[in-house]
Amino acid sequence: MADNARAKRLADLIREVVAKKLQRGIKDPRLGSHVTITDTRVTGDLREATVFYTVYGDDEQRAEAAAGLESAKGVLRSAVGQAAGVKFTPTLTFVADALPDTAKTIEDLLDKARAKDAQVREVSAGATFAGDADPYRKPEEDDEAGAEDDDESADDEKDGDAAK
Repeated sequence: MADNARAKRLADLIREVVAKKLQRGIKDPRLGSHVTITDTRVTGDLREATVFYTVYGDDEQRAEAAAGLESAKGVLRSAVGQAAGVKFTPTLTFVADALPDTAKTIEDLLDKARAKDAQVREVSAGATFAGDADPYRKPEEDDEAGAEDDDESADDEKDGDAAK
């Protein structure tokens, strides 16, 4: 079993080789410039590789790209074997990456949150605080209140002495 660093290096190499081969070496019109290799993962034994791709276009173009990748799998695997120099060339499995769909969902959720924030901002524009504008006591006020308490207690003592 190979170490994780070797599997990572092989995955990066497979991603680069497949992307270059799709860009220059494959003449299939189904695999135009709208196919992008996003990620590659290799198993620990370096026998199987999963290549994630995205297709910018409609569902028909995605289906055509999937069929084109399946038909070009052998050519791509031989190119990987020549570039990798490993004992066993990994089998390639192409999986459509859900990244664009996930990104669109996240963008929609962020738009909803921004709209709610704007609504709250509009409602709170004319609002005022309940109670005083500044509900916190300041240290100067504490000193003044303490001095007044001392004066009152001194007056009480004088009154108490006069009553005796």
